[in-house]
Amino acid sequence: MDLYAGLDVGLNETSICLVDREGKTIREWKIATDPAGAAEALAPYAAELRRVGVEASSLGLWLYRGLHDQGLPMVMAEARHMSVSLSTMRNKTDRNDARGIAQMMRLGWFRAVHVKNVETQKLATLLTQRKFLNRKLIDLENHIRGALRAYGMLIGPVGRKGYDGRVRELIAHTDYVFIRLIESMLDVRAAVLEGYDRLHRILLQVVQHDGVCRRLMTVPGVGPVTALAFKVGVDDPHRFRRSRTVAAHFGLTPRHIQSGTIDIEGRISKRGDRMVREALCEAAASLLNRVKRYSALRAWGQRIAKRKGAMCAIVAMARKLAGILHRMWIAEADFEPLRGAKITQKLKLKPA
Repeated sequence: MDLYAGLDVGLNETSICLVDREGKTIREWKIATDPAGAAEALAPYAAELRRVGVEASSLGLWLYRGLHDQGLPMVMAEARHMSVSLSTMRNKTDRNDARGIAQMMRLGWFRAVHVKNVETQKLATLLTQRKFLNRKLIDLENHIRGALRAYGMLIGPVGRKGYDGRVRELIAHTDYVFIRLIESMLDVRAAVLEGYDRLHRILLQVVQHDGVCRRLMTVPGVGPVTALAFKVGVDDPHRFRRSRTVAAHFGLTPRHIQSGTIDIEGRISKRGDRMVREALCEAAASLLNRVKRYSALRAWGQRIAKRKGAMCAIVAMARKLAGILHRMWIAEADFEPLRGAKITQKLKLKPA
Protein backbone atom coordinates (compact mmCIF):
# COMPACT_ATOMS: atom_id res chain seq x y z
CA MET A 1 0.00 0.00 0.00
CA ASP A 2 1.38 3.39 -1.04
CA LEU A 3 1.46 5.98 1.74
CA TYR A 4 2.07 9.74 1.72
CA ALA A 5 3.05 11.83 4.73
CA GLY A 6 2.81 15.53 5.47
CA LEU A 7 4.81 17.28 8.19
CA ASP A 8 3.75 20.66 9.57
CA VAL A 9 6.86 21.84 11.39
CA GLY A 10 6.55 24.02 14.47
CA LEU A 11 9.10 25.43 16.86
CA ASN A 12 8.43 22.81 19.53
CA GLU A 13 6.09 20.25 17.95
CA THR A 14 5.59 18.79 14.48
CA SER A 15 2.23 17.47 13.28
CA ILE A 16 2.32 14.38 11.05
CA CYS A 17 -0.47 13.12 8.84
CA LEU A 18 -0.37 9.82 6.93
CA VAL A 19 -2.75 9.14 4.02
CA ASP A 20 -3.08 6.29 1.53
CA ARG A 21 -3.43 6.37 -2.27
CA GLU A 22 -7.18 7.09 -2.04
CA GLY A 23 -6.70 10.02 0.33
CA LYS A 24 -7.96 8.22 3.42
CA THR A 25 -6.28 9.32 6.63
CA ILE A 26 -4.35 6.45 8.15
CA ARG A 27 -2.91 8.18 11.21
CA GLU A 28 -2.40 11.64 12.70
CA TRP A 29 -0.13 12.45 15.60
CA LYS A 30 2.34 14.99 17.03
CA ILE A 31 5.98 14.61 17.92
CA ALA A 32 8.76 16.87 19.22
CA THR A 33 10.48 18.81 16.41
CA ASP A 34 13.60 16.72 15.95
CA PRO A 35 14.94 14.70 12.97
CA ALA A 36 15.67 11.64 15.12
CA GLY A 37 12.16 11.63 16.60
CA ALA A 38 10.53 12.13 13.18
CA ALA A 39 12.58 9.29 11.69
CA GLU A 40 11.56 7.01 14.55
CA ALA A 41 7.88 7.94 14.12
CA LEU A 42 7.92 7.22 10.36
CA ALA A 43 10.13 4.10 10.57
CA PRO A 44 7.23 1.58 10.75
CA TYR A 45 5.86 2.96 7.46
CA ALA A 46 9.19 3.55 5.66
CA ALA A 47 8.78 0.68 3.19
CA GLU A 48 5.40 1.97 1.99
CA LEU A 49 6.12 5.71 1.96
CA ARG A 50 6.26 7.26 -1.50
CA ARG A 51 6.57 10.94 -0.54
CA VAL A 52 7.13 12.79 2.72
CA GLY A 53 6.41 16.49 2.33
CA VAL A 54 7.64 19.40 4.40
CA GLU A 55 7.17 23.12 3.80
CA ALA A 56 10.30 25.15 3.01
CA SER A 57 11.55 26.86 6.18
CA SER A 58 14.65 26.90 8.37
CA LEU A 59 13.38 24.14 10.68
CA GLY A 60 11.88 22.34 7.70
CA LEU A 61 15.30 22.27 6.08
CA TRP A 62 16.77 20.79 9.26
CA LEU A 63 14.17 18.02 9.32
CA TYR A 64 14.50 17.44 5.57
CA ARG A 65 18.23 16.77 5.79
CA GLY A 66 17.91 14.52 8.82
CA LEU A 67 15.12 12.41 7.31
CA HIS A 68 16.71 12.36 3.85
CA ASP A 69 19.87 10.91 5.38
CA GLN A 70 17.67 8.13 6.80
CA GLY A 71 16.63 7.17 3.27
CA LEU A 72 13.08 8.56 3.36
CA PRO A 73 11.63 9.99 0.10
CA MET A 74 11.62 13.63 1.23
CA VAL A 75 10.12 16.55 -0.71
CA MET A 76 10.75 20.21 0.20
CA ALA A 77 7.72 22.14 -1.08
CA GLU A 78 7.78 25.83 -2.00
CA ALA A 79 6.32 27.90 0.84
CA ARG A 80 4.42 30.38 -1.37
CA HIS A 81 2.74 27.64 -3.39
CA MET A 82 1.98 25.66 -0.23
CA SER A 83 0.53 28.70 1.56
CA VAL A 84 -1.94 29.39 -1.26
CA SER A 85 -3.05 25.76 -1.24
CA LEU A 86 -3.51 25.55 2.52
CA SER A 87 -5.38 28.88 2.65
CA THR A 88 -8.42 27.17 1.08
CA MET A 89 -9.06 25.34 4.35
CA ARG A 90 -11.69 26.87 6.60
CA ASN A 91 -9.80 26.31 9.87
CA LYS A 92 -6.09 27.03 10.14
CA THR A 93 -4.56 24.47 12.52
CA ASP A 94 -1.35 22.47 12.59
CA ARG A 95 -3.35 19.28 12.17
CA ASN A 96 -5.16 20.58 9.08
CA ASP A 97 -1.91 21.89 7.61
CA ALA A 98 -0.26 18.49 7.97
CA ARG A 99 -3.33 16.90 6.40
CA GLY A 100 -3.24 19.34 3.49
CA ILE A 101 0.49 18.76 2.90
CA ALA A 102 -0.08 14.99 2.87
CA GLN A 103 -2.88 15.34 0.32
CA MET A 104 -0.71 17.50 -1.93
CA MET A 105 2.04 14.88 -1.76
CA ARG A 106 -0.52 12.29 -2.84
CA LEU A 107 -1.84 14.36 -5.73
CA GLY A 108 1.58 15.63 -6.82
CA TRP A 109 0.28 19.19 -6.69
CA PHE A 110 3.35 20.87 -5.30
CA ARG A 111 6.46 22.69 -6.46
CA ALA A 112 9.67 21.16 -5.13
CA VAL A 113 12.45 23.42 -3.87
CA HIS A 114 16.11 22.76 -4.62
CA VAL A 115 17.87 21.97 -1.34
CA LYS A 116 21.44 23.23 -1.18
CA ASN A 117 24.22 21.25 0.41
CA VAL A 118 25.50 22.18 3.86
CA GLU A 119 28.66 23.93 2.62
CA THR A 120 26.69 26.15 0.24
CA GLN A 121 24.23 26.94 3.02
CA LYS A 122 27.10 28.08 5.24
CA LEU A 123 28.31 30.43 2.50
CA ALA A 124 24.77 31.80 2.21
CA THR A 125 24.82 32.45 5.97
CA LEU A 126 28.11 34.31 5.54
CA LEU A 127 26.58 36.56 2.88
CA THR A 128 23.41 37.27 4.86
CA GLN A 129 25.32 38.06 8.07
CA ARG A 130 27.69 40.38 6.21
CA LYS A 131 24.74 42.17 4.63
CA PHE A 132 22.98 42.41 8.00
CA LEU A 133 25.98 44.09 9.66
CA ASN A 134 26.40 46.45 6.72
CA ARG A 135 22.76 47.50 7.05
CA LYS A 136 23.20 48.10 10.79
CA LEU A 137 26.28 50.20 10.11
CA ILE A 138 24.29 52.41 7.77
CA ASP A 139 21.47 52.68 10.32
CA LEU A 140 23.88 53.67 13.10
CA GLU A 141 25.62 56.28 10.96
CA ASN A 142 22.31 57.78 9.86
CA HIS A 143 21.06 57.85 13.45
CA ILE A 144 24.17 59.74 14.60
CA ARG A 145 23.84 62.15 11.68
CA GLY A 146 20.25 62.88 12.68
CA ALA A 147 21.13 63.37 16.33
CA LEU A 148 23.86 65.90 15.49
CA ARG A 149 21.79 67.69 12.87
CA ALA A 150 19.32 68.82 15.53
CA TYR A 151 22.13 70.92 17.06
CA GLY A 152 23.41 72.34 13.78
CA MET A 153 26.37 69.94 13.55
CA LEU A 154 26.57 68.61 9.99
CA ILE A 155 28.88 65.67 9.31
CA GLY A 156 28.84 66.16 5.54
CA PRO A 157 30.27 63.74 2.97
CA VAL A 158 32.85 61.54 4.68
CA GLY A 159 34.13 58.01 4.14
CA ARG A 160 33.61 55.13 6.52
CA LYS A 161 37.17 55.35 7.84
CA GLY A 162 36.98 59.06 8.58
CA TYR A 163 33.46 58.99 10.03
CA ASP A 164 34.48 58.44 13.66
CA GLY A 165 37.07 61.23 13.65
CA ARG A 166 34.67 63.69 12.01
CA VAL A 167 31.98 63.06 14.66
CA ARG A 168 34.42 63.41 17.55
CA GLU A 169 35.65 66.67 16.05
CA LEU A 170 32.12 68.08 15.95
CA ILE A 171 31.22 67.11 19.55
CA ALA A 172 34.56 68.10 21.08
CA HIS A 173 33.27 71.45 22.41
CA THR A 174 29.83 70.32 23.61
CA ASP A 175 28.82 69.38 27.16
CA TYR A 176 29.96 66.21 28.92
CA VAL A 177 26.61 64.38 28.84
CA PHE A 178 26.11 64.89 25.11
CA ILE A 179 29.67 63.71 24.41
CA ARG A 180 29.03 60.52 26.39
CA LEU A 181 25.78 59.89 24.48
CA ILE A 182 27.40 60.17 21.06
CA GLU A 183 30.53 58.26 22.10
CA SER A 184 28.40 55.33 23.25
CA MET A 185 26.90 55.14 19.74
CA LEU A 186 30.37 55.42 18.20
CA ASP A 187 31.56 52.51 20.37
CA VAL A 188 28.68 50.37 19.14
CA ARG A 189 29.44 51.38 15.57
CA ALA A 190 33.11 50.46 16.02
CA ALA A 191 32.15 46.98 17.29
CA VAL A 192 29.77 46.41 14.38
CA LEU A 193 32.38 47.69 11.93
CA GLU A 194 34.96 45.29 13.35
CA GLY A 195 32.58 42.35 12.90
CA TYR A 196 31.71 43.46 9.38
CA ASP A 197 35.38 43.75 8.40
CA ARG A 198 36.06 40.29 9.80
CA LEU A 199 33.25 38.74 7.75
CA HIS A 200 34.34 40.61 4.64
CA ARG A 201 37.88 39.27 4.98
CA ILE A 202 36.49 35.74 5.29
CA LEU A 203 34.43 36.31 2.13
CA LEU A 204 37.50 37.49 0.21
CA GLN A 205 39.46 34.43 1.34
CA VAL A 206 36.66 32.11 0.22
CA VAL A 207 36.48 33.74 -3.22
CA GLN A 208 40.27 33.70 -3.58
CA HIS A 209 40.35 29.91 -3.22
CA ASP A 210 37.27 29.22 -5.34
CA GLY A 211 37.87 28.59 -9.04
CA VAL A 212 34.27 29.23 -10.07
CA CYS A 213 34.15 32.63 -8.37
CA ARG A 214 37.48 33.67 -9.91
CA ARG A 215 36.17 32.75 -13.35
CA LEU A 216 32.95 34.70 -12.85
CA MET A 217 34.98 37.73 -11.80
CA THR A 218 36.51 37.94 -15.27
CA VAL A 219 33.29 39.72 -16.25
CA PRO A 220 33.73 43.51 -15.81
CA GLY A 221 31.68 44.82 -12.90
CA VAL A 222 31.40 41.42 -11.19
CA GLY A 223 33.23 41.54 -7.86
CA PRO A 224 33.74 39.01 -5.06
CA VAL A 225 30.33 39.57 -3.46
CA THR A 226 28.41 39.19 -6.73
CA ALA A 227 30.42 36.13 -7.76
CA LEU A 228 29.89 34.35 -4.45
CA ALA A 229 26.21 35.35 -4.24
CA PHE A 230 25.59 33.98 -7.73
CA LYS A 231 27.39 30.73 -6.98
CA VAL A 232 25.47 30.26 -3.74
CA GLY A 233 22.14 31.12 -5.38
CA VAL A 234 22.61 28.71 -8.26
CA ASP A 235 24.42 26.00 -6.26
CA ASP A 236 24.17 23.40 -9.04
CA PRO A 237 24.36 24.91 -12.56
CA HIS A 238 23.08 21.71 -14.18
CA ARG A 239 19.65 22.08 -12.56
CA PHE A 240 18.88 24.75 -15.18
CA ARG A 241 18.28 23.29 -18.63
CA ARG A 242 18.85 26.64 -20.35
CA SER A 243 20.91 29.66 -19.33
CA ARG A 244 17.99 31.91 -20.29
CA THR A 245 15.89 30.61 -17.40
CA VAL A 246 18.38 31.64 -14.70
CA ALA A 247 17.27 35.28 -14.82
CA ALA A 248 13.63 34.23 -14.40
CA HIS A 249 14.58 32.10 -11.39
CA PHE A 250 15.94 35.20 -9.65
CA GLY A 251 12.95 37.39 -10.55
CA LEU A 252 14.57 39.50 -13.28
CA THR A 253 12.00 38.83 -16.03
CA PRO A 254 8.72 40.76 -16.53
CA ARG A 255 5.48 39.33 -15.21
CA HIS A 256 2.91 38.36 -17.82
CA ILE A 257 -0.75 38.97 -16.91
CA GLN A 258 -3.26 37.66 -19.46
CA SER A 259 -6.96 37.08 -18.92
CA GLY A 260 -9.56 37.41 -21.67
CA THR A 261 -8.91 40.63 -23.54
CA ILE A 262 -6.32 41.77 -20.97
CA ASP A 263 -2.72 41.11 -21.92
CA ILE A 264 -0.15 43.02 -19.86
CA GLU A 265 3.58 42.64 -19.51
CA GLY A 266 4.36 44.20 -16.16
CA ARG A 267 7.41 44.89 -14.06
CA ILE A 268 9.92 42.21 -13.12
CA SER A 269 8.53 39.50 -10.85
CA LYS A 270 11.12 39.91 -8.04
CA ARG A 271 10.75 36.24 -7.16
CA GLY A 272 13.56 34.02 -5.97
CA ASP A 273 16.69 34.97 -4.07
CA ARG A 274 16.65 38.71 -3.43
CA MET A 275 20.33 38.79 -2.48
CA VAL A 276 21.38 37.41 -5.87
CA ARG A 277 19.03 39.76 -7.73
CA GLU A 278 20.45 42.80 -5.93
CA ALA A 279 24.03 41.63 -6.52
CA LEU A 280 23.41 41.20 -10.25
CA CYS A 281 21.81 44.66 -10.48
CA GLU A 282 24.76 46.23 -8.64
CA ALA A 283 27.19 44.49 -11.01
CA ALA A 284 25.17 45.70 -13.99
CA ALA A 285 25.18 49.28 -12.67
CA SER A 286 28.93 49.10 -12.11
CA LEU A 287 29.51 47.79 -15.61
CA LEU A 288 27.32 50.50 -17.11
CA ASN A 289 28.54 53.50 -15.08
CA ARG A 290 31.99 52.78 -13.69
CA VAL A 291 33.80 50.34 -15.98
CA LYS A 292 35.59 52.20 -18.77
CA ARG A 293 36.97 49.20 -20.66
CA TYR A 294 35.03 48.40 -23.84
CA SER A 295 32.93 45.27 -24.11
CA ALA A 296 30.06 44.30 -26.38
CA LEU A 297 27.86 43.78 -23.32
CA ARG A 298 28.51 47.31 -22.02
CA ALA A 299 27.86 48.82 -25.46
CA TRP A 300 24.60 46.88 -25.65
CA GLY A 301 23.55 48.25 -22.25
CA GLN A 302 24.43 51.81 -23.24
CA ARG A 303 22.19 51.56 -26.30
CA ILE A 304 19.30 50.46 -24.10
CA ALA A 305 20.00 53.30 -21.66
CA LYS A 306 19.67 55.85 -24.47
CA ARG A 307 16.32 54.42 -25.58
CA LYS A 308 14.70 53.35 -22.30
CA GLY A 309 16.66 55.01 -19.49
CA ALA A 310 19.32 53.92 -17.03
CA MET A 311 17.10 51.81 -14.74
CA CYS A 312 15.73 49.71 -17.60
CA ALA A 313 19.27 49.24 -18.89
CA ILE A 314 20.51 48.07 -15.48
CA VAL A 315 17.74 45.47 -15.15
CA ALA A 316 18.27 44.29 -18.74
CA MET A 317 22.01 43.95 -18.17
CA ALA A 318 21.44 42.10 -14.90
CA ARG A 319 19.20 39.69 -16.78
CA LYS A 320 21.91 39.16 -19.41
CA LEU A 321 24.60 38.79 -16.75
CA ALA A 322 22.66 35.95 -15.11
CA GLY A 323 22.66 33.99 -18.37
CA ILE A 324 26.27 34.80 -19.22
CA LEU A 325 27.59 33.82 -15.78
CA HIS A 326 25.68 30.55 -15.89
CA ARG A 327 26.96 29.73 -19.37
CA MET A 328 30.53 30.56 -18.32
CA TRP A 329 30.15 28.24 -15.33
CA ILE A 330 28.83 25.39 -17.48
CA ALA A 331 31.40 25.86 -20.25
CA GLU A 332 34.28 26.49 -17.81
CA ALA A 333 35.28 29.51 -19.89
CA ASP A 334 36.34 33.07 -19.14
CA PHE A 335 34.47 36.14 -20.33
CA GLU A 336 35.34 37.42 -23.79
CA PRO A 337 34.65 41.19 -24.06
CA LEU A 338 34.21 41.26 -27.83
CA ARG A 339 31.51 38.61 -27.94
CA GLY A 340 27.92 39.78 -28.32
CA ALA A 341 25.42 40.00 -25.50
CA LYS A 342 23.11 37.33 -26.95
CA ILE A 343 22.78 34.23 -24.78
CA THR A 344 22.02 30.90 -26.44
CA GLN A 345 22.44 27.26 -25.50
CA LYS A 346 25.40 27.05 -27.87
CA LEU A 347 27.15 30.22 -26.72
CA LYS A 348 30.89 29.80 -27.27
CA LEU A 349 33.27 31.53 -24.95
CA LYS A 350 37.01 31.72 -24.92
CA PRO A 351 38.40 28.67 -23.06
CA ALA A 352 40.17 29.32 -19.75
